[in-house]
Amino acid sequence: MKKELKTKYDHKEVESGKYENWVKQGYFTAGDKSKEPFTIVIPPPNVTGILHIGHAWDNTLQDIIARYKRMQGYDMLYLPGMDHAGIATQAKVDQRLKDEGISRYDIGREKFLERAWEWKEEYASTIRKQWAKLGNSLDYTRERFTMDEGFNEAVKQVFIKLYEEGLIYRGWRIINWDPEAMTALSNIEVVYQEDDAKMYYFNYQVVETGESFVVATTRPETMFGDVCVVVNPTDERFTHLIGKHAINPANGQALPIIADEYIDKEFGTGAMKCTPAHDPNDYAIAERHGLDKPICMNPDGTMNALAGKYEGMDRYECRELVTKEIEEAGNLSKIEEFKHSVGHSERTNCVVEPYLSEQWFVKMKPLAEAVLNAQKDENEAITFYPERFNKTFTQWLENIEDWCISRQLWWGHRIPAWYHKETGEVYVGEEAPKDIENWKQDEDVLDTWFSSALWPFATLGWPEETEDLERYYPTSTMVTGYDIIFFWVARMAFQGRHFTNHRPFKDVLIHGLIRDEFGRKMSKSLGNGIDPMQVIDEYGVDALRFFLTTNSTPGQDMRYIGAKVEAAWNFINKLWNASRFVLMNLPEDMELSDVDLSNLSEADIWIITKLNETIQHVTENNNKYEFALVGNELYSFTWDSFCSWYIELSKASLNSEDESIRKATQSTLLVCLNAIVKLLSPFMPFVTEEIYLSMPHEKESINLESWPTPIEISQKIDMEQMDRMISGIQKVREVKVNNQLKPSAPLHVYMKDLNGNPIALSENLKNMFERMAKVEYQTNMEGDLAVETIHAGTLYIPSNELQNKEEELAKLTQEKERLEKELKRSQSILTNEKFLAKAPQSKVDEEKKKQENYEKQLEAVKERLSVLNS
Repeated sequence: MKKELKTKYDHKEVESGKYENWVKQGYFTAGDKSKEPFTIVIPPPNVTGILHIGHAWDNTLQDIIARYKRMQGYDMLYLPGMDHAGIATQAKVDQRLKDEGISRYDIGREKFLERAWEWKEEYASTIRKQWAKLGNSLDYTRERFTMDEGFNEAVKQVFIKLYEEGLIYRGWRIINWDPEAMTALSNIEVVYQEDDAKMYYFNYQVVETGESFVVATTRPETMFGDVCVVVNPTDERFTHLIGKHAINPANGQALPIIADEYIDKEFGTGAMKCTPAHDPNDYAIAERHGLDKPICMNPDGTMNALAGKYEGMDRYECRELVTKEIEEAGNLSKIEEFKHSVGHSERTNCVVEPYLSEQWFVKMKPLAEAVLNAQKDENEAITFYPERFNKTFTQWLENIEDWCISRQLWWGHRIPAWYHKETGEVYVGEEAPKDIENWKQDEDVLDTWFSSALWPFATLGWPEETEDLERYYPTSTMVTGYDIIFFWVARMAFQGRHFTNHRPFKDVLIHGLIRDEFGRKMSKSLGNGIDPMQVIDEYGVDALRFFLTTNSTPGQDMRYIGAKVEAAWNFINKLWNASRFVLMNLPEDMELSDVDLSNLSEADIWIITKLNETIQHVTENNNKYEFALVGNELYSFTWDSFCSWYIELSKASLNSEDESIRKATQSTLLVCLNAIVKLLSPFMPFVTEEIYLSMPHEKESINLESWPTPIEISQKIDMEQMDRMISGIQKVREVKVNNQLKPSAPLHVYMKDLNGNPIALSENLKNMFERMAKVEYQTNMEGDLAVETIHAGTLYIPSNELQNKEEELAKLTQEKERLEKELKRSQSILTNEKFLAKAPQSKVDEEKKKQENYEKQLEAVKERLSVLNS
């Protein structure tokens, strides 16, 4: 039975209360073992605040896949969870304590962790509300957190096993140090940007000879950690100085002058200061020559005792003052300003300090090689969409470096390592040593990405052999941005391969970044960020979801344009009004079982055939994650074919005195609308639920419906003839507007196909054409005829029935230019060897047909222009 839809579409009213009911009814709970499983684990948002517009894009893409697969009959597990986000969360809690006038050191580690857990619970609740607002069809019965009890066990086991296999080790290395967060960073947590910089040129005096030479540096504050000056052994300018000493102008220390082939004679002055504890290349030189590696800075970026009177001073303040002092001593040669690529912390944005520190590392090459080998096996390879990101993925793995996994934080997975207080012996294990009083646990925690790398299998119960792990792993699809392929996708790949001997997911759908309407990256400094919750309040989540998923192809960035969100709202409103028309024209007691498609009109057959083509194309493109193509096809069919044309075409049949004709059209309206709301439901679940429950339906919710399949009808029509007639109606209406004629102004028209043959319409189509275009259709006409291009043909109108010859001339010239441009484009495609080699034959044939049509239409336009210009 149908029910009435309200006159106006109100997104707030439509979206209110539905999600909570869906969850309560268990529509999204997986576990039907009679079905084939399909798994998506949500990329876990961190518990530091609200979801941003990028999360909304990410989540919507996942949810579309989940809803689509559920409708296809899969046992769909869409698993929710959150990430503890070590550095980010600790910074937020530190700030909250600072606002209270205290620090974490005032309350100690245990109390600080209590406050961090309070933060987690507060913001986890916020995230769940946002998931609900976005309409994510998540199975909340399986929600996970990267620091829940089971996940802690998984992290411990992974660390211990890698340690026992020799793949985790502790050692002194130059690492990326964040002086603000006071923690180590992995290489991919460093963001490089162009900064204004200075190159300082200082005079170094040789102790033994009194001569001087120039050494350049960008970081004068590190001169207090210098251990030597290095030159190339073949550089004739310096060979006589090798083995002698030069005075460090910062502190007066005599530094040995040594030779090493690392030095490029053509770069800079040819002589380099060596600071092993604050530069990775200098560290390597010191290793080769057995040099000391003194550290001249504190972890917070201030200078230590090695800096003498500058001790306790910020590194940048020290830089300015020591340079001034060297200048006053007459040892500053010059200063050059330039642009320099400088590493910044991805979390705090402060300039990263290369810093010698004892840290924990993962030996990456053996793990990466296992993944690279698996990528050569089509049954075990991870498939990237778009395919080009597989190259990005493999290149990074081929050039991988060891991963620094220890972080100097309190919030996170504490490293399961203890040190004997007397012997220094290291013990690694799940539990503390029995004589705990003699041991001290490592203070550091693990990099957040260490635990996130386990997400696809640890969320399903690993290391226990659970039913969920056996049924839903490997997972099916991972959706994520290209900016975290290295951070996360690669790490999930090698951890999954190492600990489960499987790929963690079959497919990876890569999307880009959301930028503002000018193409700029969204940032706090620009103030151009978008809060998806505010957009939802203004336009509704269905409009936001449709915009986010239909305006960019996989792997490409997308611009957030408010007008396009509004256009998505307008599309939903169009669907709403069309649904009201359908419902108003159905019998009150009509059920789906009453559908009768046995006496269809040409218009009915046309729209059902169009619908069947749409179902086929949408299904094919959904399977390839081409949601922009899906969205465009659904928009075109719903707005143009169904709402704009079929509804208008149907009115004659709905007013027919023949009940069988009326019933066939009513049935066609119902089956088309039923299919439309199903096809659109993964994109816009709320409004489609409202419409579905208002019309005759079989299930208690659209969430329980099956994916539509083509509708079988025995009748056939010439689809091109129907499309040509509709194009003709459009063109006549356009001509009347352009020539300032009333819509009812009588015109005589006839059409030709692309071969120049006159079109004879059936009596039914002729009547339809004349009624809707307000014309008299002829089988042939002679004389001075205006020509217009239409779908698969041309349309002719006597020139004397039109008012503006000059406008016809201008319009035909414009049409000629358009057709020439289309022909050039088509010719370019059909001579492209890559396109011909990769494209399906059907696509090539389609392009050839377009080219042929353009050529014939251009010929007709040129012929008419010749007449007008004669």
